[in-house]
Amino acid sequence: MQLQILHETRYDYVPAVETAQHMAYLQPLSNARQQLMRHALVVIPTPAQQTTTPDVFGNMRCFFSLQSAHEQLIVLSDSVVVTTARETPASTVSWESVRERFRYTAGGAFDAASEFVFTSPYVPRHPDFLDYARPSFGAGVPLMDAALDLMNRIHADFAYESQSTQVNTPALEALAQRKGVCQDFAHIMLACLRAMGLAARYVSGYLLTEPPPGQPRLTGSDASHAWVSVYIPDLPESSPWCDFDPTNDRCGWGSPGEEYVTLAVGRDYADVSPIRGVIHGGAHHTLTVGVTVRPVESGMPTQIQNQVQTQSQSQLQGQFQNQSQSQSQDTII
Repeated sequence: MQLQILHETRYDYVPAVETAQHMAYLQPLSNARQQLMRHALVVIPTPAQQTTTPDVFGNMRCFFSLQSAHEQLIVLSDSVVVTTARETPASTVSWESVRERFRYTAGGAFDAASEFVFTSPYVPRHPDFLDYARPSFGAGVPLMDAALDLMNRIHADFAYESQSTQVNTPALEALAQRKGVCQDFAHIMLACLRAMGLAARYVSGYLLTEPPPGQPRLTGSDASHAWVSVYIPDLPESSPWCDFDPTNDRCGWGSPGEEYVTLAVGRDYADVSPIRGVIHGGAHHTLTVGVTVRPVESGMPTQIQNQVQTQSQSQLQGQFQNQSQSQSQDTII
């Protein structure tokens, strides 16, 4: 499936921001299940510096700095990916044997997956997570089956309610109130798995959603999504991770399905938040985010789309710069 993702983030500041430094995680990954065909990131106003480098987990991150006053920041990300559905290989390794892989032994070999066993800013240790997880982890149960049962239970026990939590809502609070959004469900599942001594990572991305029958697809109506990836060592070495989406009760090898687009992976949301940074000024701000995920229209080659999108981005950037210059002149007068 070929998908286009348009992600627009806009900040309006009062008063103006004098200088700023930001980090963006908005470039989808290329891996065995998805191929990145094209990616463009436009920042308005034009940054004084903009560089893209990989982080420690293999995600592509873009750093940019703004050294002049601005009352508005717009970050436009345009990506096209090709996703494929893959049948999940059979796995029989027990969860206990996987847990033992991560117990410290003198002279033992390092396993990179161990980075995802420990606590992280949004995924703490607490007995409540252990108590919730235990019913899924009977003696000798294959890890694949245990993780699947845990996902099923979270999906059944928790209510999805938009705006019921905030970005910084603790996972323990979401566990107690039995409601939240996809980020909360992912953090809860991560906390449960890590409480059992298992390696699990946070996945940020997107999900293609279909409009109601007879209704057009609305631009900007989608949102970012989040799910969990569990390390299962008897899966092929090329991809020993299986993905579980407790929000939609779906799972699959390397991705819950071909409608999913993987953006970045980390220990939790803090590692891969779409945009974060440090600003000087701008005591108050308004944030507006619009995400659109849609199938690429057949008959419109990617190369042509790229030309069209590049032209539209240049026009938008020029319009914004002209507007900013007019506002600056008015202020000076």
